[in-house]
Amino acid sequence: MTTRLATCSCGQLRVTCEGEPVRISICHCLECQKRTGSVFAAQARFARTDVTIAGDSAQWTRRGDEGGAATFHFCATCGATLYWLPQDVSDLIYVATGAFADPTFPPPTVSVYEERQHKWTANIGALAMEHHR
Repeated sequence: MTTRLATCSCGQLRVTCEGEPVRISICHCLECQKRTGSVFAAQARFARTDVTIAGDSAQWTRRGDEGGAATFHFCATCGATLYWLPQDVSDLIYVATGAFADPTFPPPTVSVYEERQHKWTANIGALAMEHHR
């Protein structure tokens, strides 16, 4: 069985996930853009029974466009959002895909709120690759 570890930037908050994600998606909504500081958010959903959380988190709850609420957990030390719990889906936990820091993590299969997508993101594959040393 696959075990994956997601951590905040400083490593204090950790989420260990057993098995495969139930769903991997990206969200282009404006609230996810503000929350991540990026142009979209990427998340993997896991069964809560397959997840172990270690470390201390601060929390913030917000309502989505469709009225549902989610509680976001982030590291009080470094501020990185690591996971969130939707109030209307009690058996799942959503984990920020980037927190796994694993370029081999499976790709998303679902994209939502495309009407708010930054148009240039459709051409990411066409960008010039620059190698860093």
